[in-house]
Parts: sequence; structure tokens; C-alpha cells
Amino acid sequence: MQLPNNIAFALASAFSAAVLISAASNASEAVFTATNTFAAGDFVEYTGGWGKANGRVFRLKAATATSFTAEGLDTTDTSLFPAGAGTGSVRKITTWVPIVGVTGVEISGGDGKNVEVPLVDTDMPVMLPDGFTATTVTMTTADDKSLPHHAALKKVSDSVTLTCLRGTLPGGGILLYAGYCSFNDSPSMAKGSVMAVKSMFSLQNKVVRY
Repeated sequence: MQLPNNIAFALASAFSAAVLISAASNASEAVFTATNTFAAGDFVEYTGGWGKANGRVFRLKAATATSFTAEGLDTTDTSLFPAGAGTGSVRKITTWVPIVGVTGVEISGGDGKNVEVPLVDTDMPVMLPDGFTATTVTMTTADDKSLPHHAALKKVSDSVTLTCLRGTLPGGGILLYAGYCSFNDSPSMAKGSVMAVKSMFSLQNKVVRY
């Protein structure tokens, strides 16, 4: 049990050129074959044939000049991660910009969906799971145009490019929210309250948590 205090947030503001993946293993932690200059601890964004991993950011557990291991990406279930379908590309996050003065973070969506199926041989329909609702993360920060994160948020918002919001917990845990950022740099102005701006991150897949 812990309180959401002292969480350090940062924005991915720059990526390396895409590195092509020629093969990917079905393992408790997937190993990708690719010529690279990565190192353990790097964060990469995956784009490829595995829908469950597509658009998410993973931390690398190990890396050599010809392969790397995505920490926590369990691809042993070939019905979810078809063998041979994991090829694609990754981009390494090269620059993280710290976000300071965060006054609140709200998570919306990500809830399970169900479909009601009527049956002709009974008067009691059944409910079947139908995935999850889309997720957004809305971050409110104290307004200060002079801070580096203000310009970084505006840039990724204006360019409509994929980015990642990273939250580092006091105990070392990490939350990775990958998606598009919509930044409103027009501050709130309520008497007696700090002027603040909001950034909304529209996630392209589930959060990755370490």
C-alpha cells in the first residue's frame, strides 16, 4: 500500500531512428533479433505484428549487438503472440524531459467491456468479454511557461507524434503510458487557485508496469 506522493514524471521528447526486427521469440521474456546499439535499461517503443505489444514501450533487460530482451513481455501464448509474427521495428527513447509541478493525474477508461448475447433456446442472455475501453491519462501541472517540459509537451502535441509518459514511483516501480499527447497551454484561472495547464495522453495500448 502506498500513497501517490513523490512520483517523478517525465516525457519522451526524442527517439532514435527505427531499428528493424528480423525475428522475435515466443518466451517468458521475448528476445528480438535486430542489429542495434542498445543497452540494458533502455526504453524502446515497439511497432510490429503482435497486437498485444504494438504501440507499447518496454524496458530492455539485456542487449547485444544482434539482439535484445524486452523485460516482462511474455509471448509464450502463441494464440496471442503468433509465432513468426513479431517482426517489425523499435525506436529507442533518447531524451526524457522531467515534468515538475504536477498537481494531479486522472486515469479514465481501461475498464472491461462485455457484449450481451441473446440465445433463442433460453430467456437468459449471456455476457461475453469484449476487451477494454480506450484509456486516457490527464495530467494537470502548475503553469510555468519557462520550464522545459512546457515546450516539450507543446511540441509533441502540435506535431501529433507518438510519445510516452513515464512515472517513476518512490520504490523504483515504473509506469509507461505510450500514446498521443494533447496539450492545452491556456491555463486555468480561478481566484485563490494556482494557474494550471492540462495534458491528455490517449493511450494506444495497455500501460506497461515494472
